[in-house]
Amino acid sequence: MKKLLILCIFAINLIAFDSTIQIVKNLEKHPRLVVADAGSLGVDDKTKRKFLKLLIGDLKVSAYFNVDKSYVKMDYMSDSGMASLANSGVEIIAKSKIEKEQGGKLLASVKLINAKNGDLLYEKFYSISKTNRYPFLAHNIAIDINNYFGAPSISWMKNYIIFARYTSSGESEILVADYTLTFKKKIISGGLNVFPKWANSKQDSFYYTSYNELHPTLYLVNVYTGKKTKIASSSGMIVCSDVSRDGSKILITMAPNDQPDIYLFDVASKSKKRLTTYKGIDVSGNFVDNDENIVFVSERLGYPNIFQKSINGGSVEQMIYHGKNNSSCSSFGKYIVYSSRESKNSFGKNVFNLYLISTQTDFIRKLTTNGKNMYPRFADDGETVIFIKYIGNKSALGVLRLNANKSFLFPLNAGKIQSIDW
Repeated sequence: MKKLLILCIFAINLIAFDSTIQIVKNLEKHPRLVVADAGSLGVDDKTKRKFLKLLIGDLKVSAYFNVDKSYVKMDYMSDSGMASLANSGVEIIAKSKIEKEQGGKLLASVKLINAKNGDLLYEKFYSISKTNRYPFLAHNIAIDINNYFGAPSISWMKNYIIFARYTSSGESEILVADYTLTFKKKIISGGLNVFPKWANSKQDSFYYTSYNELHPTLYLVNVYTGKKTKIASSSGMIVCSDVSRDGSKILITMAPNDQPDIYLFDVASKSKKRLTTYKGIDVSGNFVDNDENIVFVSERLGYPNIFQKSINGGSVEQMIYHGKNNSSCSSFGKYIVYSSRESKNSFGKNVFNLYLISTQTDFIRKLTTNGKNMYPRFADDGETVIFIKYIGNKSALGVLRLNANKSFLFPLNAGKIQSIDW
């Protein structure tokens, strides 16, 4: 019995601390919450509805609340209608009112109320200077509601997504957006511009590859000033695939002699160190294990697979023993999420699913079940992953909440996503 008890405790600890183990049943009761339209002033009805839809969506993505789907309208100052909501099982009411000032600033007032007894839990006021950025107003409100209940942080919702979008043959542009792709702003256009990568956690600058010069060229761009700095160029290819936690080093895939290898580039000194020397294809390096090691994609086995090695040299270790085409990956701490090609389905199209592994265990967790799911990227919380889902000739941004076993899709209405980062 003692050995059995120890084994059970060990298993519980694994479930609590290892995201590669899928939690199949969540016993925690989620509070039932309704978002109430408490009116608007100077804001058109379409914008107000989009704002409310985003706020409801954010709270669903948080995966902590049982969000009521019904449209509810309530006066901001009155308690009218609260009793009927409580009788229907609603526990929390989030009243939201938005208004626009003459200068263009958008304001939001939010009351969080206990529906059972009418107690005001808190009231907060928010503002944003540019109306078209209203999605971030909704995201900030959802973050605060989530924080009030002590739920796992969703502060990543404030982050900007940066992505490249194909617009026509040989043409692509780079945009920043919120994670739902509701707000979008073009920052690089003209020619073929691909593989954007944030240069730091402040998201004030990014790397990208331009194919508009004689050779593929890697640039660093300041988002706010527009200043563009050439980092390096290569006759074959050049891509920044990852940035160290402090932003001082980047991993670059270069092919100066037609054979792509991974290099460690020091941003300050502009010196580079070749990390792989295989006479074949080595691409997509990512830092793991406190930036001491890298994982990367290589065709050493005759097909794309994930390998690991130290940045200080040494042997190369195979990480994945599943699948025959593991062509993209992302890392966070000890975790690796990767895309793997499955067998063809009945319609003759390839299926790519996402899997999660740890560098310290042998567990493999399947994250998606169908379709073409590619180019995963971890959020800075390590519990959320974005990816590209291709649906015919269209694409969508997918969001995976690892600890909640939930996924969400946000389609791109025009163009096709080439690569993403956040």
